[in-house]
Amino acid sequence: MTAPAGADPSVVGPYLASALGEPGWQECTTTLIAGGKSNLTYRLDSPAGSVVLRRPPLGHVLPTAHDMVREHRVMSALDGTAVPVPRMLHLCTDADVLGAPFYVMERVEGLVCREALPAGYADSPAQRRAVGEGLVSVLADLHSVDPASVGLGQFGRPEGYLERQVRRWVKQWDATRLEGVPGLDPLAADLAAAVPVTQRSGIVHGDYRLDNTMLHPTEPGRIAAVLDWEMSTLGDPLADLGILLVYWSEAGDGDERDMGAVVKSATALEGFPTRAEVAELYAARTGMDLSALPWAVSFGFFKLAVVCAGIVARVRGGAMVGDGFEGIEQRIAPLVELGRATLADQQVR
Repeated sequence: MTAPAGADPSVVGPYLASALGEPGWQECTTTLIAGGKSNLTYRLDSPAGSVVLRRPPLGHVLPTAHDMVREHRVMSALDGTAVPVPRMLHLCTDADVLGAPFYVMERVEGLVCREALPAGYADSPAQRRAVGEGLVSVLADLHSVDPASVGLGQFGRPEGYLERQVRRWVKQWDATRLEGVPGLDPLAADLAAAVPVTQRSGIVHGDYRLDNTMLHPTEPGRIAAVLDWEMSTLGDPLADLGILLVYWSEAGDGDERDMGAVVKSATALEGFPTRAEVAELYAARTGMDLSALPWAVSFGFFKLAVVCAGIVARVRGGAMVGDGFEGIEQRIAPLVELGRATLADQQVR
């Protein structure tokens, strides 16, 4: 069997045997976990057990993106809070080992769900409702954590976060600019001109959605772990709610939404809360005023369009490992239009 690129077992095994003090890692196998369109995630198996390794993509890494140290730091800090995260086992910052920094964490038992739920899991509408409510509850729990109390008081600069986010993603777009997407620049300008006032600041995940969590395998409604923290920082919690709603499909979504659906979501199944209900649940848990939510959703569409552009650039450069990238380029223009319409009419679409 050919080992997947980016985590050569002949290198990883001896390294972990030394780093973890467990000779059983000397001989290990590595398996690419499907579904990653950004950082690469591998399952490592050996006589010493099973763990998960995360590393950046193999090439075309944009500045500030794919920060392994950042992911490791925030999950280490959140261990023991109400936010479920895997236990961190090791961080390697020596790029000479695998060509980039990486970290190793415990393997959590759970389900990563995207466009469907496994047969026999959360079959009833009530159980699906519980899954949706669980996702909102964990997000509210995250935004309730006092950063300073978990050692993250200096994890970011919350003042001016939304303005910086717009500038950051414009720079990302400039770094992977594609032909034939004329609407992105005007949308960026409109977002920059209408940045809302931040009510409160806290730890933001940056890409919170169903398939960046693991659902408990036997208890629908319980979230086993929140994953993929590469965009986390201190900032405005509405940015997290905005991106969650961008990814949140619901029954009855029309062509407009379907054309921009980069990741089809199981949330369209009967029982899951609607986007409006998700917002209501979040407001009830946090007490936040959601009048600025349309801006946050519009920004989420903009950011996702830029992420898609980056994926297209890496695919063209041969730097993506795995599959599932077909049609990504065709999603960009619909995402831009969804962002423009949401901002223009101040309605969450």
